[in-house]
Amino acid sequence: MTMLLYGLECFALLKSDVRSIDFAVTRFLMKLFRTSNIDIINDCRSSFNFPLPSEMIEIRNAKFKGRFNMCNSLRYYFGL
Repeated sequence: MTMLLYGLECFALLKSDVRSIDFAVTRFLMKLFRTSNIDIINDCRSSFNFPLPSEMIEIRNAKFKGRFNMCNSLRYYFGL
């Protein structure tokens, strides 16, 4: 999953882009578990601690912004 999301934290993605990534993962899980019931898929995701890409992108984006802001403040502090 990390290869699918590699580098996306530094881009401003549209909601439709994030939803399409979520859709692809959800369809993969539907085929893997041979069901079309979204409730079963959500239960399996929660049981296996498998977050949707949209959730992972939000977390990674927050980390990236925090590190980026810290880097900018350090450059300002040292006069670079």
